[in-house]
Amino acid sequence: MTTKRRPEGGRMDLGILSGTMRRLALEAGAAIMEVYGRPDFDVRAKSDASPVTEADEAADALIAAGLAAAFPGVPLVTEEQAATHGGAAESFLIVDPLDGTREFVQRRGDFTVNIAYVERGVPVAGVVYAPAKGRLFYTDAAGRAVEETGPFGAAPGEVRPISVARPDPGALRVVASKSHRDAATDAYIARYPVAEFRSAGSSLKFCLVASGEADLYPRLGRTMEWDTAAGDAVLRAAGGRCVRFDDLRPLSYGKPGHENPFFIAYAPGVELVGG
Repeated sequence: MTTKRRPEGGRMDLGILSGTMRRLALEAGAAIMEVYGRPDFDVRAKSDASPVTEADEAADALIAAGLAAAFPGVPLVTEEQAATHGGAAESFLIVDPLDGTREFVQRRGDFTVNIAYVERGVPVAGVVYAPAKGRLFYTDAAGRAVEETGPFGAAPGEVRPISVARPDPGALRVVASKSHRDAATDAYIARYPVAEFRSAGSSLKFCLVASGEADLYPRLGRTMEWDTAAGDAVLRAAGGRCVRFDDLRPLSYGKPGHENPFFIAYAPGVELVGG
């Protein structure tokens, strides 16, 4: 690791990190959309029965190579290379090259490219790019959460800072999974005064809370750290929180096996109901 990429004190240079993650997310998004635009593509089942396509694998290879070149020596965790991951590291990069493969396969558009950097268990930087939706969220060099509006070029275009909304405790806006809703999630949501409900796929749900478009996102189902780290980073930078469902402690990263517990992402001001 060079001092240019990790200055004195061991902290990653957020400017270089943000620019690199943004570039790789856009390049991966272009590769994904090339496959998405075809009349047909192959879909296979992984060992856990989840789907994978050539778009997942192309995006994974592109991002992994780019991060390794830009940040040599920094541990890298990616969904498509999960079997090769070593033990937990204090700081690492984590990638889901195509989050929401089911949405991709069903051509619903709610899929994202997720790249994040975790330091001491906390996602401190991240990018979430939804190429079919034309939405790009990330943490910038100053650690702010921003949304960049397209068209997206080599240099950043118009960027607006985003922040969570101030919720109305009696009229909450809730977002939940489009493909993984279940009775337990519905029962939990029913315990809140909900004025508006929407379904969304992938890590876009974090970004809807981060941008003030929703107040609460509960997830009572299995997720992995690569599913959540980038969106969680954007949410935290926007003033939001993501906590474990069981004890309401902040969701942490670098856990053995990289599996998450159930969690709740929300804007401060939401009065959380216990699990």
